[in-house]
Amino acid sequence: MDVDLITNILFATLRTGTPLILIALGEMVCEKSGVLNLGQEGMLLMGAVVGFMFTVITGNTWVGLGAAMIAGMAMSGLFALLAITLVANQVATGLALTIFGIGLSAFLGTNYVGMGIEGIGPWELPLLSDIPIIGKVLFSHDPLVYLSWVLFALIYWTFRKTRVGLIIRAVGENPESANAIGMPVMKVRYAAVLFGGLMTGLAGGYLSLSYTPLWTEGMSAGRGWIALALVVFASWKAERVMLGAYLFGLASIMHLILQGLGFDISPNLLAMLPYAATIVVLMVIASDAMRSKLNTPLALGQPYRPQL
Repeated sequence: MDVDLITNILFATLRTGTPLILIALGEMVCEKSGVLNLGQEGMLLMGAVVGFMFTVITGNTWVGLGAAMIAGMAMSGLFALLAITLVANQVATGLALTIFGIGLSAFLGTNYVGMGIEGIGPWELPLLSDIPIIGKVLFSHDPLVYLSWVLFALIYWTFRKTRVGLIIRAVGENPESANAIGMPVMKVRYAAVLFGGLMTGLAGGYLSLSYTPLWTEGMSAGRGWIALALVVFASWKAERVMLGAYLFGLASIMHLILQGLGFDISPNLLAMLPYAATIVVLMVIASDAMRSKLNTPLALGQPYRPQL
């Protein structure tokens, strides 16, 4: 492979991994607080369709991006109401949210299929983007790629160095003890769930406004489910989420790379690579149950009723 091909592969890997980073980081914060939200796929599609709709209506992609984040938060707020306030089963509620989001996004986006928009273009950083190889790979992206790096750094720092991160972890490990020493368990969990929804909505906006600036039903292509597996694969650590997202991103474009290199393999089989990689990762995780148990927040998925 020549240098230009390698550069283009690395550039595409960073772009493809960006929505996975956003979803997985948001879900990681949510799960760190003890709440398991399986509704990522539905929230992702709702963010994508609402962001696209508002961009078409207003002619402003940033308004559309803001609407996408609000849509993600609204969906996660519905989940929080059912799973946290009404203490519904978190797994069942998350699955219902995914089904609801998939159906509602298809309904809302019916009249927008096939429409084209300008989308969010790349921001090439002066001087840095002119550096051979590295400039193209790191400094010629759209602003949401750079934002994903900033959000990663903030979340990493929050859980490593701040009291906020300590409170979220405490709530996710033992909410009864956290409540006993005065921590606002319900507020922390609501905030974590809403933040996860905002991040997933942002990822949806990225898909429909930047990555492929259009709307089509089911355009998430299972990224919400992959991100859920990624959080477990990363052992709830932000740096591993970042690495895993880019590995999955590379797997997602591998079928295009292999076809471009002339491999005589069915494109349908090659398109299965990211999902096959997800299955393999889950099998590896399942084979080391003790390690997975040690890293899992102790109260993850467990209902909590505050003592009055």
